[in-house]
Amino acid sequence: MGTLESAVLERREISTSATPRSTPYDATRLQNWQISQLAEEHMPTPYQWADRLGLDRDEIIPMGRLCKLDFLNIMERLKNRPDGKYIEVTAITPTPLGEGKSTTSLGLIEGLGKRGKNVGGCLRQPSGGPTMNIKGTAAGGGNALLIPMTEFSMGLTGDMNDLMNAHNLAMTALTARMEHERNYDDATLERLTHMRRLDIDSTGVEMGWVLDLCAQSLRNIIVGIGTSKDGYMMQSRFGIAPSSELMAILSIVRDLADLRKRLAEITVAYDRRGKAITTGDLEVAGAMAAWMRNTINPTLCCTAEYQPCMVHAGPFANIAVGQSSIIADRLGLKMFDYHVTESGFAADIGFEKFWNVKCRYSGLKPNVSVLTTTVRALKMHGGGPKVALGLALPEDYTKENVALVEKGLANLLHHIAVIRKSGINPVVCINRFHTDTNEEIAIISQAAEKAGARCAASDHWARGGEGAQDLADAVIDACKEEINFRYLYPLEMKLRDRVETIAKEVYGADGVAWTPEAMAKCKAFESDPKFDDYATMMVKTHLSLSHDPALKGVPKGWVLPIRDVLVYSGAKFLCPMAGTISLMPGTSSNPGFRKVDIDVNTGKVSGLF
Repeated sequence: MGTLESAVLERREISTSATPRSTPYDATRLQNWQISQLAEEHMPTPYQWADRLGLDRDEIIPMGRLCKLDFLNIMERLKNRPDGKYIEVTAITPTPLGEGKSTTSLGLIEGLGKRGKNVGGCLRQPSGGPTMNIKGTAAGGGNALLIPMTEFSMGLTGDMNDLMNAHNLAMTALTARMEHERNYDDATLERLTHMRRLDIDSTGVEMGWVLDLCAQSLRNIIVGIGTSKDGYMMQSRFGIAPSSELMAILSIVRDLADLRKRLAEITVAYDRRGKAITTGDLEVAGAMAAWMRNTINPTLCCTAEYQPCMVHAGPFANIAVGQSSIIADRLGLKMFDYHVTESGFAADIGFEKFWNVKCRYSGLKPNVSVLTTTVRALKMHGGGPKVALGLALPEDYTKENVALVEKGLANLLHHIAVIRKSGINPVVCINRFHTDTNEEIAIISQAAEKAGARCAASDHWARGGEGAQDLADAVIDACKEEINFRYLYPLEMKLRDRVETIAKEVYGADGVAWTPEAMAKCKAFESDPKFDDYATMMVKTHLSLSHDPALKGVPKGWVLPIRDVLVYSGAKFLCPMAGTISLMPGTSSNPGFRKVDIDVNTGKVSGLF
């Protein structure tokens, strides 16, 4: 038997050792954190995972009851193993509550596991900000849940902390350098610090500090208040940790060398002549890479039915790629016959960036995209009452209303058409809620199938893998198809033309309107060859196909306004902005942390959602 053939056989044998739970928990009675605690009682240990996944003992890095996977060593050993099937999960334009992409991703993994497939996946690491606020964690829900939920929701194995330290070290280096340059003349500066003067412009500082909480009081701050020995006084700011360029970089790098190189190219500030000052100029990139050396290794968690699911990276879907990492996808495709990865936000943002940025960077081509939809979201797009976080759903969303669903179908059909432009025929997953009726489900299925997509209603929240059998079968069937994967635009296309193409072909706009400032920047980027290989990372609301979150359904007769273009020189992103994006969310008047507590006898955490 040949090496590749035996490797495939070995991988399939591994999957048979999994013993998923046969009886789902009562998700209508138990909260997510309670289901997680029950499921965790039989969660495999790190060395049991090694045996189940066919890994060498030195290829896992135990960290308490969790472990990291040694990416470089595993990839080297499995480099000749053929890739499994690559499955991406996205969604229609959501309500502010979200439509369950993580829940669908986990339910699909469980469903494929029930079908006896060797399956795994990867999700993004959640931020402590939303977890302690009104959104909650991103662990899925009900019986389609990632465990251990507490660790997943509260720091995991330290990647977020390492990233924050590396990011804030860059700001520490910058502000210290500015203080020393102010206090010493050139000769003294060189004698004491062995540094040349960078002549940093205090009004041209691009970076701020990061913290993994929603803290609106830190959006705009003054640092360096006090004497000349207390730092350089200037305006500054905090962003939430996932908005850091370092997180964007972690999500797209291929290995440690790529990470080290990109960290040295981050623009921190500009000098008084307008020249970029990088982390390399500050001689801090090596130390930043040292802080982040372990972050390239994905953390291994699992579903509530004990299928493996990695957690790696967690970048903003607005200003960054909004995906779990390329590293984890490369690893999963070697380890599993079916690898499931999730894109942030709806298909107009998440899938578009997966399609035209992540796949380009990774060289990987998906076999299928799963488009998550809900009756709730379609009713909203059909003209239903406003949906708001923290408020009870209006009755229209919990009672049958076929007319609202029919009116909202245009949004679903638009996203199906977008995905098909990539050469993929999507599988529509109706993430079923207990209030949905059979007639409402039937209307959606008929419309999706008429548009050429496969469609399956999935009850994974209530029933786990057993409730996701139809979805799993549709995905298995779709993975047998040959696809003609193609990008939306060629790399040679200029920035303005790329933005125009995305606006028209993906969002449905009539065109693009640039402010004079944005146009000037765009022309400068187009004339400088160093920006030729920068990815186009669109920035707009996820609550509408347009730039206006109030416009639901499929807006017509509108133009996309671009007011600015941000530059991320380490990640190599140009980010055209179609709105104002706050990098530091605010904490609400009724935040989730009020419900979180611990049992002082066991140390177990309650109240996470």
